[in-house]
Amino acid sequence: MKSLGVNSYRFSISWARILPKGRFGEINQAGIAYYNELIDALVLKGVQPFVTLCHFDMPQELEDRYGSWLSSEVQEDFGYYADICFKYFGDRVKYWSTFNEPNFQVTFGYRDGTFPPSRCSGHFGNCTAGDSETEPYIAAHNIILSHAAAVDVYRTKYQKDQKGMIGIVLHCAWFEPFSESEADGLATDRANAFFANWFFDPIVLGRYPEEMSRVLGSTLPEFSSKDMEKLKQGLDFLGINHYTSYYIKDCIYSACEPGLGTTRSEGSFQTIQERDGFPMGKRVSFFSSAPSYIDRTGSTTYLKFLDTIFRTNMAVSFACWICRVIWVGNTFTHKEWRKW
Repeated sequence: MKSLGVNSYRFSISWARILPKGRFGEINQAGIAYYNELIDALVLKGVQPFVTLCHFDMPQELEDRYGSWLSSEVQEDFGYYADICFKYFGDRVKYWSTFNEPNFQVTFGYRDGTFPPSRCSGHFGNCTAGDSETEPYIAAHNIILSHAAAVDVYRTKYQKDQKGMIGIVLHCAWFEPFSESEADGLATDRANAFFANWFFDPIVLGRYPEEMSRVLGSTLPEFSSKDMEKLKQGLDFLGINHYTSYYIKDCIYSACEPGLGTTRSEGSFQTIQERDGFPMGKRVSFFSSAPSYIDRTGSTTYLKFLDTIFRTNMAVSFACWICRVIWVGNTFTHKEWRKW
C-alpha cells in the first residue's frame, strides 16, 4: 500500500474475534494481538487506519442468548466491545466508525433475510422465522442506541487523551422525483426518510424522520428522554457509501409494480434509475456541519478498473467541496455476506 501512495486504510474489526462470547466471556488476546500487529504495521508505513467496529457481524453467542439486535441488551454489549477496542487500539487509531451501512444490515438481515441472521416473513423472502414489517425497525433502533453507547464511552473515557474522532458510515443513495407531480415529490421525501435519514436523523436530531412516523405510526419504536440525552453525543463525521441515485415514483396514489420500497412498511415508493434514457445522479446540497468521508466506491473486477478510476474522479470533482477522503472498494468486498 505504501508503494502505491496509499495514505489511509479502512478496515473492520471482527467483534467475535475480540469477544467470542460477548460480555459473557473472556477477551480473546489472540484477536487483540492480531489487530495490534496490523495497526502497528500501518502506522509504521505512515498509513492512517480508519477502523469500523461493526460491519454486519457479531458474536453468535449474542444471537443465541437474546436475539442480538432485536433486544435492548445488545446496547450494553456493544458499548463494552467498543470500550475494549478504544482501550487497546485507540492510542494509534484516530478515526472510528461505529457501524458500516446499518441501513443495509437491517434491510437484508431482517426484511428479505439474505444477510445474517436471515429473518423475514411473507413475500419478502424465504425464511424460517422473522417479521419483515416490524423487526427491521426494532433492530435499527437498537443499532442507533448502540452507536450512542459507543460514542458516550469514547467521549467520556478516551477522546480527550487519544484525540480521535468517531462517526458512522451509512449507505447514502440520493433520490429525486420522477415527475413534477406532488405525489412523486412526497414519495421522494419518504424515500430519503426510509433510507439514510432513518439513521442520520436520530443520531443528529434525536428523532426519526417525520415521514417515517406518519407512515409507520406505532410500528416505529420511540426514544425515551434518556435515549435522547445519549443521542446528543452525535458524531464527529459522517461516512458515505454512495453507489447510485434513483428517480422516485409514488405508490400510494399511483399504480406500481411490486418491488423494493413499494409496501407501506417500506414507504410506498418505486425506484427508477433512468428517465428519458438518462441515468440519475447529480450534485445536490445536503448538509455541511460535519466532515464527510466517501467510504466506498469502486469496482470488483479488474476489467472494470478504468470505470472505477472514472467514477472516483467524478466523485472527487463533485464532492471536493465537503469530502475529506475517498476509499475505493477492493476485490474481496462483501464476499462473506451472501452469494453474488
